[in-house]
Amino acid sequence: MSILKCHNLCLGYDGIKVIDNLNFTVEKGDFLSVVGENGVGKSTLVKAILGLINALDGEIIFGEGLSHSQIGYLPQQNADQRDFPASVYEIVRSGILGKKGFLPFFTKEDKRLVESNMEFLDISHLAKKGYKELSGGQQQRVLLARALCAAEKLILLDEPLAGLDPVVGAEFYNLISRLNKNGITVIMVSHDVESAIKFSTHILHLHKDGMYYSDVEKYKSCEMYKKLLGDQVQR
Repeated sequence: MSILKCHNLCLGYDGIKVIDNLNFTVEKGDFLSVVGENGVGKSTLVKAILGLINALDGEIIFGEGLSHSQIGYLPQQNADQRDFPASVYEIVRSGILGKKGFLPFFTKEDKRLVESNMEFLDISHLAKKGYKELSGGQQQRVLLARALCAAEKLILLDEPLAGLDPVVGAEFYNLISRLNKNGITVIMVSHDVESAIKFSTHILHLHKDGMYYSDVEKYKSCEMYKKLLGDQVQR
């Protein structure tokens, strides 16, 4: 059953198109990686799914009763965000706020959800530590725990491995894969095509001249993938 569908979607800014005629469907339990060169609209698509920008044309259709407030989001981090002055526990708990509306307090169920996600990501021992004291890998686990507190069905990741070393990156991929196998649908923007192929069920390859969407096995035989691989080897 589809959890999200893009139908003839056109996105851009100030009337200038960045993405045009985009069509794909994400089924419940999928792990979709969005790949492609810089400037082809990967992060723009993320913003549209989150409801932060409106489509110029076409539509994004949510299924399974999904709403924007039920999407867990892990954004790219900048230097200022890495120095955010809050404890690990406070940051993880803030993921619940979007679902609470005007309720002024956290319930016992909220507390159990926070503690469960922190335990799953092995950061319970960091609860009282300041976020800015953590390593890059630990910070990503905290932000992922925060996203999980918001997510009920879908988690959206925008370049989650940027700035992480390969060992930490591999650990993070394994965590995302475990979440997916536990029933969370994943959409991830990534430059790491080889790892995306290893862990994903589907690939959406955006290109200035179009797009290609398929399951992983079909993608590995398409011309877009072969060209992208060739360009990476030449670098």
